[in-house]
Amino acid sequence: MEFTGKTALVTGSGTPGGLGHAIAEILVRGGAAVVVTGRDPERGAQVADRLGARFVAADLADPDSVRSLAAEAGAVDILVNNAALMTGATQDLSEFDDVFAVNVRAPFLLATALAPRMAANGGGSVVNISSTAAGIGMPEMGVYGATKAALESLTRAWAAEYAAGNVRVNAVAPGPMHTAKAVALTGPDLGGYGGTVPLGRSADPAEVAETVAFLASARAGYVTGAVLAADGGRAAV
Repeated sequence: MEFTGKTALVTGSGTPGGLGHAIAEILVRGGAAVVVTGRDPERGAQVADRLGARFVAADLADPDSVRSLAAEAGAVDILVNNAALMTGATQDLSEFDDVFAVNVRAPFLLATALAPRMAANGGGSVVNISSTAAGIGMPEMGVYGATKAALESLTRAWAAEYAAGNVRVNAVAPGPMHTAKAVALTGPDLGGYGGTVPLGRSADPAEVAETVAFLASARAGYVTGAVLAADGGRAAV
């Protein structure tokens, strides 16, 4: 029970079938008190009840809602910035703005609100969920990839900024992952991306959640500023 006595906030965790849900589940199993979030209060409450977690409704595209989430979450030891919007090819400016609002601005608001509280309480861990799309050119994924590249840059800057307060900041960059959101965007075979990695398959969200849990734990006590690939070898070839 390595997370006993710890409180964690996991964004984008109010719906089954995604990475956020898998992360929340593994943290709860490890003994953490977990706050899960999402836009649908009814579904989120059901998820929280099944996990034994607390649900806070939040629209991460709305900065006031993000600030309220930070306030309601209170003092947390672990922040996982997982929520993200995915988009394919787009020239719609409002969609562009929405993707950056959820994928970059919301993590910025949460980290800058919660990391100083972690430091005041002796330290903590922030884990940002990036993507291999941050460093690999992928057709029709330019906007999404740009948001993840920005998040990786923030990860490095925050690692330097908050190290003195014993707050570690890292990122996990998944490759093709069989989530409900990815299937909805790219199809049941994830657009064939699973076959492009050395391991020859897409990941189960639970596999990536294990990597997130490692970075959030004391086992990674000397790891900060890292972007850890959980991508079946895609970034290595």
